[in-house]
Amino acid sequence: MIVVTTPTGQIGRQVLDRLLDAPDGRAGIRVIARDPARLCARVREHVEVVRGSHADPAVLKEACAGADRLFWLVPPTPSADSVEGHFRDFTEPLLEVIGRQGVERVVGVSTLGRGVAKNAGQISASLAMDEAIMATGVHYRALCPPFLMENLLGQADSIRDAGVFFLAVAENCVLRTCATRDIAATAARLLLDDSWTGQDDVPLVGPDDLSAEGMARVVSEVLDRPVRLQRTGSADYKATALRFGASEAWAQGLADMTEALKDQGFYGALAPSTPQSAPTGFRQWCEEVLKPAVLA
Repeated sequence: MIVVTTPTGQIGRQVLDRLLDAPDGRAGIRVIARDPARLCARVREHVEVVRGSHADPAVLKEACAGADRLFWLVPPTPSADSVEGHFRDFTEPLLEVIGRQGVERVVGVSTLGRGVAKNAGQISASLAMDEAIMATGVHYRALCPPFLMENLLGQADSIRDAGVFFLAVAENCVLRTCATRDIAATAARLLLDDSWTGQDDVPLVGPDDLSAEGMARVVSEVLDRPVRLQRTGSADYKATALRFGASEAWAQGLADMTEALKDQGFYGALAPSTPQSAPTGFRQWCEEVLKPAVLA
């Protein structure tokens, strides 16, 4: 039995689709969903659904009864009054389930930066989550992407209307990227494979070595219109998050993450590409995902 968290989220939805598309993927899938009505008809037809949040110990216990594999993702919650507390509230019930209910393999979405990231807000909290999970001894794979290409989708209106997008990195610095489709593909592959053991990180770094300015050039070429990069600082990033309703703690975590990415460079040129696990290039993603969103 495979349990999938966040089945209506950006990554979890794609993981679930890939499991259902696999020849043997429909045999034993259970999802945890706050709002089962958001699940598509195919999912409701072929999977078991447990209503609720996977931060709820009772819900997680019910969902993992008899399960041996789990896809794990802590959803971002900008209203959370503590970044560390948010990750801890989700992780502590998982630790109990691993210890008592026989879950053998966990595939979790994490981030690059282990051993490097310091005081990095949500990144540091995610890496601490990994450490807590691994301390249980469960077989674990932490999927570790850098900057998600899909982060630009939130700026589709700005790209369309003003020809600008914002990043908190120097214009000439390499920013490694990953498409969520590649995270989902790797997660599904691991969930369907019961032969791997132990604990390890799985870097998911796309094939490009583009700077932020280089990304702007690609976007311009794909859209056939001028699009420029505007660099933003951590204070601006925090102010924007607050303006859109984030808590002070969550916004400060994003600001800390921005500073860490700028100063510590673990999403940059020092991170080698892993095209075997993250084959989607930035131009391909812009053509297939960003362009339709901007032109919608």
